[in-house]
Amino acid sequence: MQTNTAIDERALVRKITWRIIPFVFILYIISYLDRANIGYAALQMNKELALSSEAFGFVSGIFFIGYFLFEVPSNVLLNKYGARVWIARILVTWGIVAVVSAFVQNATQLYILRFLLGVSEAGFFPGIIVYLTYWFRAKELATTVALFTAAIPVSYIIGAPLSTWIMDNVHWFGWSGWRWMLVLEGAPALIGGVMCFTWLTNKPSDARWLKPEERDWLLNELSKDAKARPNARHFGSLKAMTNPKVLYLSFIYFVYQCGSLGVGYWMPQIIKGFSSTLSHTQVGLIAMVPYLFATIVMIFWSRNSDRHNERRLHSAIPLAVAAAALLGAGLTTNPYVSISMISLSLAGLYAFKSPFWALPTLFLTRSTAAVSIAVINSLGNLGGFVGPFAIGYIKGSGHSATNGLLFLSGLLVASFFMTLFIRFTDQTPAHPGEMANQRH
Repeated sequence: MQTNTAIDERALVRKITWRIIPFVFILYIISYLDRANIGYAALQMNKELALSSEAFGFVSGIFFIGYFLFEVPSNVLLNKYGARVWIARILVTWGIVAVVSAFVQNATQLYILRFLLGVSEAGFFPGIIVYLTYWFRAKELATTVALFTAAIPVSYIIGAPLSTWIMDNVHWFGWSGWRWMLVLEGAPALIGGVMCFTWLTNKPSDARWLKPEERDWLLNELSKDAKARPNARHFGSLKAMTNPKVLYLSFIYFVYQCGSLGVGYWMPQIIKGFSSTLSHTQVGLIAMVPYLFATIVMIFWSRNSDRHNERRLHSAIPLAVAAAALLGAGLTTNPYVSISMISLSLAGLYAFKSPFWALPTLFLTRSTAAVSIAVINSLGNLGGFVGPFAIGYIKGSGHSATNGLLFLSGLLVASFFMTLFIRFTDQTPAHPGEMANQRH
């Protein structure tokens, strides 16, 4: 590694990491609590609102329709107004909708508010991913994204026992526990929005918390990093949205989301099916196990991806593992084997995420990435509608989630092969490590 006599490179990267990552990590935990706690609410809510399996699958998935429709416009506005203002707006809006969701009285009202929650949150995840590219070089990106996206399994680790504990123990003013859960877990987004406005710095050139020589070094490194990617191209917004490579990655991410969110939203009810004597709190504690395992595997795998400067295989292999594990979960009736297979499937699904989000940087410039990542995320997130709804439909037809898990396993096999054989240009080597070797 090349060093600079005036700048301690590792210390500066560590300084930037500690300034940005813990804060966006907490924001993403809040985000995922507000979108995923519907799975725990279902343990009480479905009966109170008379929701069928099909209706709950629709409730879980309609969030992603709103998300899809407003994802790209939201990221365009993020580019216009800056991350500090726009991400703060996203947080405040979704916090309001999340809290209001506690007051629903029927399925139709819930459909509307879950749709609006997706509209409100649209642009948050791809916005943060693009924001990270403003501060970190390509060689640090998979690990950095992993540290951020580790908030997803961590949100389940926190959310599973927290959500179910609230449901079992908080019944103030005669209100149901699931309603209080939505209020208490939605309110932090409002606080996060205010903090975002005061804490985030749009770009390195605006960072007063960096010394002038640190800012200059970072801007120079990011500029050299961009020039070191000869295959990176700049597209206008429309071309980015219709580029075959972007659409190809979108489909891979679509299938990933089918599996990840299909399992995530239905897991509380799958666990509840192990034994009728399990309390909601016990369901939440059991649900922590797969996500603890997934978090550890995710961080290890992402660091390995950065260490070897390889993205394609590090994205493909976890999909194969997840597909095999979901097949095992669908075929077994033993609760211990089932939770082990679910743990392995989630480990594969989350390990896939960080190397995958490093792939677009191999062929896109940073300015194009804002729109392109939003396109990939918005189209891919339609899988968040298909996965939960498919399991709900299949479960409603056959009274078992088994066939739904087998369906998701088949989709992941297709996604594995698509990722395995991905090529960005006819001349592009098999993986970035090979590109690096050819350049030096």
